[in-house]
Amino acid sequence: MKGDEKTWKYDYAEVNGTKLYYGLAGSGDAIVFIHGGYCDLRQWDDQGVPFTKHYKVLRYDLRGYGKSAVPIPNQRYTHHDDLKFLFEYLGISKAHLCGASFGSAVAVDFALSYPEMCLSLIPVGPYAFGYRSPSTEKLSSILGRIDSVFVKQGKTAAINYICENPFFQMEPHTAKRCKEIGYDYSFWHHQNEDPADYVFPRAMKQIDKINLPTLIITANNDIEVCQEIADVMAQKIPGSQKIIIADGGHDINMNQPAEFNKTVLDFLNTMNKN
Repeated sequence: MKGDEKTWKYDYAEVNGTKLYYGLAGSGDAIVFIHGGYCDLRQWDDQGVPFTKHYKVLRYDLRGYGKSAVPIPNQRYTHHDDLKFLFEYLGISKAHLCGASFGSAVAVDFALSYPEMCLSLIPVGPYAFGYRSPSTEKLSSILGRIDSVFVKQGKTAAINYICENPFFQMEPHTAKRCKEIGYDYSFWHHQNEDPADYVFPRAMKQIDKINLPTLIITANNDIEVCQEIADVMAQKIPGSQKIIIADGGHDINMNQPAEFNKTVLDFLNTMNKN
């Protein structure tokens, strides 16, 4: 992480029938950063120095992403159980959960399944399973197009399609970094049927059961469906706060890192004072 690599411990944890690659640094209360689709733990490079000054920071590659093992065909699993066992492996009893995009859906599933292991919830460019609207059809169409480009033209073309697509509103610096991460992605999920399970009823059907300090972060140029989900979360999660970061796209923590870091740290500091 940007000039701070010597403080990080990187290793593999064999947990829940898989092998997860993780990075750990800092001390104090724990915060876990969960990356989005097509990414890996490097998505959180800009959060390293600011957060390890105050917290024990965990970031890891989800099953099937980065350096973590890919899913075993027909072997059911859940990302939230993977994270639970990773916490236990690392001796983390509770943590703040911060997830981006698909990672926010993992964080929400974890918060619903293991609330006793959560200090707070921070969905960024938020998504949660079970939400339906016309905007979800737009997202599904884009994801289907990514599949088609990958099959017909290969990984490089698919990554370029993602990072240069106005739908995702990536500014040039963020697009460059996402391409670097994306080129290392195996696209396993586009070549195989993922045997992942998710909480049931789906998270958006029971989002009002979350009883944690919650900070919802979106942006004025975030994906439409994520802005809608941010509104629903803000309405249904008791006591939650919603922040809209100006001039931010979907990858808010990457294209507006200074404002993102301040927003999250201020939220956590307020919690610590209460």
